[in-house]
Amino acid sequence: MSDLPRKAVTRTAKLAALPLGFAGRATWGLGKRIGGKSAELVAREVQQRTADQLFKTLGELKGGAMKLGQALSVFESALPEEIAGPYRAALTKLQEAAPPLPARTVHGVLAERIGEDWREYFLEFEDTPAAAASIGQVHRAVWHDGREVAVKVQYPGAGEALLSDLTQLSRFARLLGPLVPGMDIKPVIKELRDRVSEELDYELEAQAQQEHAAEFEDDPDVVIPQVVHQSDQVLVTEWIDGIPLSEVIAEGTAEQRDRAGQLLARFLFSGPARTGLLHADPHPGNFRLLPSAEEEGQTEEDGGPVGSWRLGVLDFGTVDRLPGGLPRNIGDSLRLALEGDAAGVYGLLRAEGFVKESIDLDPDAVLDYLLPIIEPTQVEEFTFSRGWIREQAARIADPRSPAHQLGRQLNLPPSYVLIHRVTLSTIGVLCQLGATVRLRDELEAWLPGFLAEDTETEDTETVDAAAEGTEYAEEEGEPEGEPVQA
Repeated sequence: MSDLPRKAVTRTAKLAALPLGFAGRATWGLGKRIGGKSAELVAREVQQRTADQLFKTLGELKGGAMKLGQALSVFESALPEEIAGPYRAALTKLQEAAPPLPARTVHGVLAERIGEDWREYFLEFEDTPAAAASIGQVHRAVWHDGREVAVKVQYPGAGEALLSDLTQLSRFARLLGPLVPGMDIKPVIKELRDRVSEELDYELEAQAQQEHAAEFEDDPDVVIPQVVHQSDQVLVTEWIDGIPLSEVIAEGTAEQRDRAGQLLARFLFSGPARTGLLHADPHPGNFRLLPSAEEEGQTEEDGGPVGSWRLGVLDFGTVDRLPGGLPRNIGDSLRLALEGDAAGVYGLLRAEGFVKESIDLDPDAVLDYLLPIIEPTQVEEFTFSRGWIREQAARIADPRSPAHQLGRQLNLPPSYVLIHRVTLSTIGVLCQLGATVRLRDELEAWLPGFLAEDTETEDTETVDAAAEGTEYAEEEGEPEGEPVQA
């Protein structure tokens, strides 16, 4: 075990070695091709070696490096199977574990942040971490009142490491592009950088988690651990057992996969409507599948009904604050697209800033671009699969395709960046699960505007208000946003 590498020069040197490694493998691949190996086989070997080195480095460094690794890991299902297969295990490790800190370092943080008498708060404390992530690690313990708890301890120097890593990674983001076809990685890194201060603030995290816990306290489907104690760099919450979603992905039954997928979709869309907050870190390491309260302690083999599985949700360090829930324009646009109203969809996208004033696009072409992506909303239930998401990635990534050319002309307004990433990440996890999900049920229940309940006048007012908002934002100098390429 070793301390988090904190010296900027050490971390920068490790990350700077990545592009050199990419270049070295490209030279190695050229040599193999000259030696007679096929270009396709060599390209596959180069990509596998690149991924192995990338995710090994990101995991060892923790911080922003590992954060990026986790963000990318949910998109591995978009990769061709012959490429994704060999390093899927490395991606999964990033979701659940990283090299832990020494016990002496953890004890030092607890003594500094809780007090020299910190052990008096616990009846038991396990020095070996139960999980280690990008900016902190979790220890299992028993609180002084007998409750089992999870003690989240922030790595010393995590803030500096996060910023240093993400700054360095942004310099060669384009080299990472081939690992996730169809995705522009630079905006992902920028968005992670913009939220560093929130990620490090355990007071904000505790507040977000407690708001969710209060709202979902009696929910039959979703479990949020209560906050027990919070101080700078230390967060104590109730412990929840359960099957990590990464294990469900690897070896879960079809029933478990479908149930997990349905509840994940439900939480994605119901959370903002019920709490005004969007959980913005939907990688599998943050979710557990738990038996129902009545069947607690039983497994499926013991006779517990499959439909009673609940979803446990962890880690509220990154949230998007949406006081009115998800933007109504998302629901309106989806509904109009499903109705085949190309002009209506195009009008909403332009009003919201997805199409800049200087750009003119064919509304029918825009609708054709969107329809394959929203296929899961067109049917009563949809089976998400790696094959389906690979088709979408290939369609958008191919520079020769009309979808690629049109996607490059679309814009992603700043207020939608996090919603966009969370939605894509959730879809990536659903495809990893291979879950059959009744997505329309969740949209009808929780997404404003998806059901045609409002009058035509109200729809017009929504478009007009959005247009006015866009004009005002432009006058005030709001950033234009990012290209939509994922």
